[in-house]
Amino acid sequence: MRHSIRTRFTLGMIFLFVIISVLSVFSGFYLNKLSDKTSAILKENYLSVVYAREMSEGIMNINQEITTCFLTKRNPDSTRIAKELKLINQSLISEKNNITEPGEDKLVLGIETDYIELRDSVLTIIKSPESAAGMLYLQNKSGNLYQQLSILSQMNGKALEVKTDDAKASSKSALTKMTILATMCFLIGMSFTFSFASYFNRRFFQLYNGIKEIGSGNFDQRLFFDGNDEFHEISLVLNEMADKLKKNNLKMSATLQEGPGKGINPDEVEELKKMLFRIKSMEEQAAALISKFEKKQD
Repeated sequence: MRHSIRTRFTLGMIFLFVIISVLSVFSGFYLNKLSDKTSAILKENYLSVVYAREMSEGIMNINQEITTCFLTKRNPDSTRIAKELKLINQSLISEKNNITEPGEDKLVLGIETDYIELRDSVLTIIKSPESAAGMLYLQNKSGNLYQQLSILSQMNGKALEVKTDDAKASSKSALTKMTILATMCFLIGMSFTFSFASYFNRRFFQLYNGIKEIGSGNFDQRLFFDGNDEFHEISLVLNEMADKLKKNNLKMSATLQEGPGKGINPDEVEELKKMLFRIKSMEEQAAALISKFEKKQD
């Protein structure tokens, strides 16, 4: 199968592009995998900790407002309490939609039940702020809710630690795999580049030396290139040209031995001049090409 120099060069560029693509794809895969894990941590457990804290702060503010009003014998600020209850309710709904850990659903259900009882108790106290029994019930229910919210926060905090450690292990594993893959691709790319450059460099110098030898009068010089590329075709043309030059040279020598001017064909002389001119021209072009190739390598 014939492979031209252009085809070889194109295949070489495609091969290097494939190596770069492999690195890009695997890098994207591992980065995306790590990103998913970290996003899950933020989306799931971290938010549960935030919701638990918000509910705890809301209960503390309500308890503080009602206790202060009971001690100072004034009516609680119903607007402020309603606002806090609304915020607690929003956080509770968000937490119900963010269940991730085993047993968290039962815990949240218990929190919801106690919150409803706390809310009813608060509404009752607003109507009768001097009820000592209502205050004791509120304190008891608040303590239960604090305890459950603390368990919820600890549960998700522990999950955060576990998942963070897992993300760290995954990142280390991904880094190791990418380092091995990058090293392999680098070695393959370097080996290919060296082989590719050596292939053309060897053939350029072989072609240049052959043209130089024929141009200097060594018509026995022959070029032999393996394969079916342009170098092989050029070698056939040069070998054929060297054969013709050798025959003409022998004929010229025989003619000169017979005597000057005898048997000299002007057409053959002209053809000989053209061949020599072509050889010189090819030698200059080969030298320029080799010089350009060496500059690119540097």
